[in-house]
Amino acid sequence: MVSKSDVGIILMNLGSPDSTAVPDVKRYLIEFLMDKRVIDYPWLFRKILIEGIIVPKRAEQSAKAYASIWWDEGSPLVVLTKQLQMAVQNDMEVPVEIAMRYGNPSPEVAFENLLKQNPQLREVVVLPLYPHYAMSSYETAAEYAQEIFKKKQYKFKLSIIPPFYDEPDYIHALAESMRPYLQRDYDYVLFSYHGLPERHLRKGDPTGAHCMKVNDCCHVKSPAHDFCYRHQVTITSELVAEELGLPPEKWGISFQSRLGREEWMKPYTASRLETLPAEGKKKLLVVCPAFVSDCLETLEEIAEEGKHSFLQHGGETFTMIPCLNIHPLWVKAVVKYCTQIVTQQTAV
Repeated sequence: MVSKSDVGIILMNLGSPDSTAVPDVKRYLIEFLMDKRVIDYPWLFRKILIEGIIVPKRAEQSAKAYASIWWDEGSPLVVLTKQLQMAVQNDMEVPVEIAMRYGNPSPEVAFENLLKQNPQLREVVVLPLYPHYAMSSYETAAEYAQEIFKKKQYKFKLSIIPPFYDEPDYIHALAESMRPYLQRDYDYVLFSYHGLPERHLRKGDPTGAHCMKVNDCCHVKSPAHDFCYRHQVTITSELVAEELGLPPEKWGISFQSRLGREEWMKPYTASRLETLPAEGKKKLLVVCPAFVSDCLETLEEIAEEGKHSFLQHGGETFTMIPCLNIHPLWVKAVVKYCTQIVTQQTAV
């Protein structure tokens, strides 16, 4: 058994503004968009673009969007991550903290909280709450945690848990969280994932010769798959569809949250929501597996704006299936995954 004195766990999520006030949203957007793994333009151009054009135009609109989904307790993403922390902590003897890639609490705060509980801490294991590898999500979270770890010169060991897009317990939890919604009358299930510029897919291919260059590249075995977001979301969707027994004609994949004018992964969720009714798919279920906690991109972009668009274009019923949040099987999966990694890392 892993002793509490040996190790600590950090659950690391995306983050959120501290409030819906425009200055807080501006601060958050600048931190988020200035990340070189999110918008990978040269620093000076990125700074002019973001602080001079994007944020001044988007801050007030984004603040209104956050206000439309904000809970009395605070940001849904932060509240739900804290609830996950408590649920996981109830089933683990090691201390569990949370951290955000952007906003609060930072990884440094999480590291320090663990050290306060035990100054002799030997190892910290970080679980980025991103099922799939992407430069602008999993990679930046892992790199940020490592950057702070090195800067502060902590004496403990730091381990980062890899993406879990095909882990059986994650797939089972996701499938079972969806299953009750399949009992109602529906025409189609849309797996809507956060999108990426196509350029990011090519840039992240370590072989330089596979992603978007090989026919059916997501299903042709390659070392690129360890870093390929499109491959990993495809596999997640296929595994879940298989477990649920969804026929091919009853489900599909799309990509949301496009920013800028360059080509992003297709098909776009916004476009599919407009065209699905004309295809006879008027009773829609939408699930967003790129997120394990409900947030702006699910509660506002999909459940509010997406629903409105779908119904306006002839849809009849629209249901957004909640993220895993604190589903019991998801909590169980996180506990099991963390315990396995911690046990492996600390085995004597």
